[in-house]
Amino acid sequence: MLITQIGNYSLILGLFLSIFFIFYLILILYGFIKIKLNNIYSILFIQLFSVLISFFSLIYSFVISNFTNETVYNNSHTTKPLFYKISGTWGNHEGSLLLWLLVLTLFIFLFFIDSKKQPKIYRLYTLVFQQIIILGFFLFVLFTSNPFSYIFPVPLEGLGLNPILQDPALAIHPPILYLGYVGSSIIFSASLSALVSKHINNFWAQHIKKWIFISWIFLTLGIMLGSIWAYYELGWGGFWFWDPVENVSLMPWFCLTALLHSILVLEKRSELKSWTIILSITTFSLSMSGTFLVRSGILNSVHTFANDPGRGVFILTFLFILILISILIFFFFQTEENVRENKIYWLSRETSILVNNWFMIFFLAVVFIGTTYPIFLEVLTSEKISVGPPFYNKLLIPFLIPFLIFMAIGPNLKWIKNDFKKVNFYKFFVFIFLCFITFIFAEKFKIKNLFTIILIISSLYLLISSIGDLIFKRKNISQNISHFGFSILILSIVLNGILSKEFSGNMKIGEEVKFYNEIIKFKKVETFNRENYKSVIATFEIENNKKKLILLKPELRIYNQPNIITSEADIKSSFYEDKFLVFSVLKKNNIFNVRYQVKPFMIWIWVSTLLIIFGGFVRLIKIK
Repeated sequence: MLITQIGNYSLILGLFLSIFFIFYLILILYGFIKIKLNNIYSILFIQLFSVLISFFSLIYSFVISNFTNETVYNNSHTTKPLFYKISGTWGNHEGSLLLWLLVLTLFIFLFFIDSKKQPKIYRLYTLVFQQIIILGFFLFVLFTSNPFSYIFPVPLEGLGLNPILQDPALAIHPPILYLGYVGSSIIFSASLSALVSKHINNFWAQHIKKWIFISWIFLTLGIMLGSIWAYYELGWGGFWFWDPVENVSLMPWFCLTALLHSILVLEKRSELKSWTIILSITTFSLSMSGTFLVRSGILNSVHTFANDPGRGVFILTFLFILILISILIFFFFQTEENVRENKIYWLSRETSILVNNWFMIFFLAVVFIGTTYPIFLEVLTSEKISVGPPFYNKLLIPFLIPFLIFMAIGPNLKWIKNDFKKVNFYKFFVFIFLCFITFIFAEKFKIKNLFTIILIISSLYLLISSIGDLIFKRKNISQNISHFGFSILILSIVLNGILSKEFSGNMKIGEEVKFYNEIIKFKKVETFNRENYKSVIATFEIENNKKKLILLKPELRIYNQPNIITSEADIKSSFYEDKFLVFSVLKKNNIFNVRYQVKPFMIWIWVSTLLIIFGGFVRLIKIK
């Protein structure tokens, strides 16, 4: 009980520090007291330390199974492995919000240290805006989602953590994703501060670019880890299903990617000032909107933590206040200099980045409509619908084709103006050659969809262009690595979609089924007792025409607390393809439902994403 009190009082201390700090900063800004940097550093550190104490108090409560704590009781069990007791700290609504708060206080502390060369007034305004966000999260955690609520009488055992969350990838997925989300809050606060202090210039762009890249890298990595987890843990057999909570992490990624490119124009040419501020506000708003949609329980998803409209109303109100404040600041402090732009020539690097931004905003709009339209339709008509892959494929694929081509051409254009006569036309002949190769490939594999064929051509064109630029020009290396990774990503997704094969049917032990050029043999089922679940492992032999034998051992886990059965797929990955097998029990005659998939180029989806992230990391370490 003492550790619970320590955690709770630490949060209360942090709340009062946040209130005091906001008033203290306002008094400094209005000249009532002199600025003392040591005092500011001390307050930031104490605030961070108070949240750290609170967070580690919650971790310790999970480790020792302190069931006087309601959060621990609802999300842990004495038989749960230690690793999942620790990760269970943020595997629930209350704990995840406390992690949000920890990252918020950590980032503003690091930001203030990093911004020593920036004007003092800009640094102070950034602290004010960030502390308003931190104050909102303190109030949210303490009054609607307190992770240190008592429960009496004290139960002897906890309810346990959702078994599908007991996974190594998902244990590290939320913290990394939150680093991306919270990074957008720093960008938001710094952008409003730069607007108020009239500090939107090349120097500021170079400074904030670092935080944009940090946020983008962590957000991309977090999305990738969530995708990998869904692939092997949920038994869907795919990497992306346009699940609503997948979408709410993708929307700020689109906006952040557009911002990442537009900040380069601001740094190099002192243009797109207003557009950069708008993207900064929108990125953070989308991150907060995703939090609202998930925490309110409005979205029906495997990821959803809570189903409490009261919490959703709090976040929605807080988000509305933040957006309203940012819009008022944007219009009130907007200057003619920020709006005025130099002439942008149609054949230039600036134009290619603008086109990139237009595409990103279009992709964002499609995902936003597909995610929110069912919500509004249900509110207005009580009709429930789901928006799936066909909707996104029809709207995104046609625009993805020119987007890939622009990605191949844009990096080779010069700033300000490019001479049309000096454009390298050899890439045009490369494009024609790729068309010829792709049509031969399409004929062999009987691909009839024209958009799919053109998408393959566009992906290959970007791939060849990126390789050529990396080898021969050796400029913009980080950008070329990321573009190269993106081309492999799209190409892998397309080929995975058109070449995948699947068998789904019922089988008995000892039975075998012919599937294309393979034979699926169901050999045996074994049962084992584990630490907090019973394991049922089936053995399958996959034999092909060349007599090559592969053993796959999918698993069913019957957890004791809570009493839930989960399916664990067995996946054999190779350079070319994944063999994926999952099974489930049918309650009659010892019959099992078996789903076996052959997924070409699956591993390249993850490799390509790592290449995209690596390109961003290379650029980050070059930023001074």
